Amino acid sequence: MSERVFSGIQPSGDIHIGNYLGAIKNWVSLSDKYECLYCIVDYHALTVKFNPEDMKIRVWNAILDNIACGIDPQKSKIFIQSHVPEHTELAWILNTVTSMGDLERMTQYKDKSRSQKDNINSGLFTYPVLQTADILLYKATLVPVGDDQIQHIELAREITRAFNSRYGEIFPEPKELVTKISRIMGLDGKSKMSKSLNNYIGLNEDQETIRKKIMSAITDENRKRRNDPGDPSICNIFSLHSHFTNPDQINQIEKQCKTAEIGCVDCKKILIEGMWKELQPIQQKRMSLDSKLQDIKEIIYENGKYCKQIAQETMATVKNSLGLL
Repeated sequence: MSERVFSGIQPSGDIHIGNYLGAIKNWVSLSDKYECLYCIVDYHALTVKFNPEDMKIRVWNAILDNIACGIDPQKSKIFIQSHVPEHTELAWILNTVTSMGDLERMTQYKDKSRSQKDNINSGLFTYPVLQTADILLYKATLVPVGDDQIQHIELAREITRAFNSRYGEIFPEPKELVTKISRIMGLDGKSKMSKSLNNYIGLNEDQETIRKKIMSAITDENRKRRNDPGDPSICNIFSLHSHFTNPDQINQIEKQCKTAEIGCVDCKKILIEGMWKELQPIQQKRMSLDSKLQDIKEIIYENGKYCKQIAQETMATVKNSLGLL
């Protein structure tokens, strides 16, 4: 049996190209090598303020977006976290072997606390424990992550060791599968692409919206005039070319930018063309999925049952090791 991969994505609204390039596109390739479980982590989404009426819509949109990007729900088990309540049951148990000091060191808690000062809830603090429970519940050994998430996998291993040391060798230690895609920067050129920072390009945005966003994006701020040479290594727009433009054209753009033979406007136009060429088929498939929603829901519910069976078997072993009836 192949190794099991687990990863999750929050139903937090529009999926953007950072999610697509940094996670989903990688998930598609992994499904040919491993048994893959991909979870819509709606419990995690509760740590930020939201409209309950929107949650169901966001969950199904996230599923449809993932399928449109190439995830086959009959090959990879896409499911909804809240359909398997054992996630939170195991999280509580793992809380009892996780030190406060380890959680206090997590950079994501600090970052999220700064970005939502009016809602610093305990769920933000214990978020990494639920992430660990997500992984261990299925005894997954591989977790695809970006370099900014490695700290969470390191903590997951610490929690695994603490539990196994106290109660027996129940869980394998998970390992990170670090994506080859570097962090996708936002249109401001300063921060990681994020909906909360409004520096993103949505996967389902129309061509004109994408054009306007890219044309207004920050480039090399040292290039004040058209005839000033640029530095592609610090230009956010140039970094996006590596995902949407062919290598020969990228090499030409790099050379022409350094010698001021090409301006930022022309560089952006090339990016828009390449980006739309990749996103348009995804958007067309996404629109076609709306008519198949009921069939997709049935597959997702069946996937949830499959994952719940694994989860129940794990929890039976865990409860036995704890001496719980």
